Amino acid sequence: MERIESVEDPRVLDYVGLTDVVLRRRIEPAGGLYLAESEKVITRALDAGHRPRSLLLSDRWCEPLGALVDRVASLGGQVFVGEEPVLEGITGFHVHRGAIASMHRPALPEVSTVVAAAHRVVICEDIVDHTNLGAIFRSVAALGADAVLVTPQSADPLYRRAVRVSMGTVFQVPWTRITPWPQGLDVLHSHGFTVAALALTPTAVPLDRFARTAPDRLALVLGTEGDGLSAAALAAADVTVRIPMTGGVDSLNVAAAAAVAAWALRPHEMDAETQSSS
Repeated sequence: MERIESVEDPRVLDYVGLTDVVLRRRIEPAGGLYLAESEKVITRALDAGHRPRSLLLSDRWCEPLGALVDRVASLGGQVFVGEEPVLEGITGFHVHRGAIASMHRPALPEVSTVVAAAHRVVICEDIVDHTNLGAIFRSVAALGADAVLVTPQSADPLYRRAVRVSMGTVFQVPWTRITPWPQGLDVLHSHGFTVAALALTPTAVPLDRFARTAPDRLALVLGTEGDGLSAAALAAADVTVRIPMTGGVDSLNVAAAAAVAAWALRPHEMDAETQSSS
């Protein structure tokens, strides 16, 4: 392990200003890196085959995280350790989850590769809130969908907050960016997918009714937090679906809507698997 004594140490430049969203959006993708925070998240990244560049942790976590330290070092990553005030000065916040790792970004696969074996795909159109995006990935992993596609204007699924909210499921759910948008939906159609837009329109089919006869291969499109789906996305979809509301509420948060829809449209095999494990 290499000791860090100063917030200006150039060896830990990857970790500077982690609370500055604008800075990190510029530095992380351009530098080919992303940050994973906490033992569980870092472990999931390593389990997914992602390569560590370095690990940063405080003195008191060296022994509890000894196995993780050894694993990162064995994969060629540098390990930096320092006192908690120094780490806080570097990152901009109290590092209370044990450790942060700087990871090499894997190359994004083609859309056709991601959806080739999938039956349920969630598409995020221009979702810019990292918390919502991370929560969507977690719901997809838990509720039976197979993959996520994000449009060019959507937030980065590998941004630190999105990774943390997803509990590292961004590493286990196949995903990539779909471009151009919405013309890229042609790839989904060529693979036999029905494209369903989740939106509040007068002709939208209630989700529970649609779920009774849902197609074998389905791509569900979710819209941005403020304006919902674009007119172009709605026009490109094969069907529009809505979640029926009561109590004078017109819609759900996009992450909550994704969870409801993923559960309602879960593949039949998931029911059998759930029953056998209960």
